[in-house]
Amino acid sequence: MACVWENFRGECLENRREGGKIMAKQKIRIRLKAYDHRVLDQSAEKIVETAKRSGASVSGPIPLPTERTVYTVLRAVHKYKDSREQFEMRTHKRLIDIVNPTPQTVDALMKLDLPSGVDIEIKL
Repeated sequence: MACVWENFRGECLENRREGGKIMAKQKIRIRLKAYDHRVLDQSAEKIVETAKRSGASVSGPIPLPTERTVYTVLRAVHKYKDSREQFEMRTHKRLIDIVNPTPQTVDALMKLDLPSGVDIEIKL
């Protein structure tokens, strides 16, 4: 059978037939954000283990660029502008792609308990 779906590298992707129609692969993209990279890596590892256990193929976690926000504050209340203090906030990010998720994968991910310091964005 000829290749119907190709990725950007020209590699043939697996075809799925459903009712005579050829369907592309489904993909769930999960973006994680947190201030603490250790908690973020633990959460990403939990998601990857859960997805692999339920039979889906996983790519990631892919580290994305760390966002760094710097706040500069005057130390003194009234004058002495030369005396300043800088505070920094780092937002660490990870990306996980789950290819061909099964219904068991979606159920397992919904029941997964993750720490409160991790922001999760899920796109289907």
